[in-house]
Amino acid sequence: MQGGSAPVVDPGTPTALAVLRALRPKQWAKNVLVLAAPAAAGVLAHGDVVGKVALAFVSFCLVSSATYLLNDVRDLESDRLHPTKRHRPIAAAQLSVPFALVAATVLFVSGLVTAYLVRPEFLIVVGVYIAITASYTMWLKHIAVVDIVAIASGFILRAVAGGVAADVPLSRWFLIVASFGSLFVVSGKRHGEHIDLGDEGAEVRPTLGTYSRNYLQYVWTMTSGVTVAAYCLWAFEMAPKNEAVPLYELSIVPFVTFILRYAMLLEQGHGGAPEDVVLGDRTLLVLAAVWAAVFGAGVYVY
Repeated sequence: MQGGSAPVVDPGTPTALAVLRALRPKQWAKNVLVLAAPAAAGVLAHGDVVGKVALAFVSFCLVSSATYLLNDVRDLESDRLHPTKRHRPIAAAQLSVPFALVAATVLFVSGLVTAYLVRPEFLIVVGVYIAITASYTMWLKHIAVVDIVAIASGFILRAVAGGVAADVPLSRWFLIVASFGSLFVVSGKRHGEHIDLGDEGAEVRPTLGTYSRNYLQYVWTMTSGVTVAAYCLWAFEMAPKNEAVPLYELSIVPFVTFILRYAMLLEQGHGGAPEDVVLGDRTLLVLAAVWAAVFGAGVYVY
């Protein structure tokens, strides 16, 4: 693999830009999941819910960026062996390890204070998220299957956190869709990494030496099936009787099409960076917009 263990230094990169890159703002798109539960419950326009959900989003952006800094410090040497991760600011020696640790501490404290301002119960959820992500950084990432579940739990906790922030009950079907949908995305991510890194993948991520591509395909096949089935049951459960237009039922069409399209892209080896897959595929963006419009109309119009 190109690059060896020597840092790739770009002295022309401004420190401010290096810090911003290290915080991975593109990853903040994942935190939009905090909107899911209150939006599905139709309470976003109620009282101070919007403000609480906005603070919840900010809190997750702060603590997730802190975990990225810690992860990059922990994976410093392995990142320098990776064809793209070696360009990350810490691996490329654009940011020092002490600076990254101080920045992570400031972000953690700021995120926890923000979480407390939302609700004490929300602070507990954020605390659990930090505990799991820290455990993943330290040792869970080295345990096959557990590493996938640990990453997926981050998505699930974001979805749960939105309901806690808005103080709305969470449907069991919502939780199943969020859980298995997260496992679907994460198994696809591992599959993409398996393809990108090839035989040397175990040097960068030890569990890649344990997984086979067929196993990862099995996982995303199983989890996508459960996700689709659970969503269909959830849609039919939410649909009011004698509705003029079956909007919840119709939302199944773009949802399932989105899953099928995403699975096709995974099969082609594009799942290594889920946010890039979604944001970089126009068809997925259109399907997401159609689903949001149909489902949203069912919640807020009828």
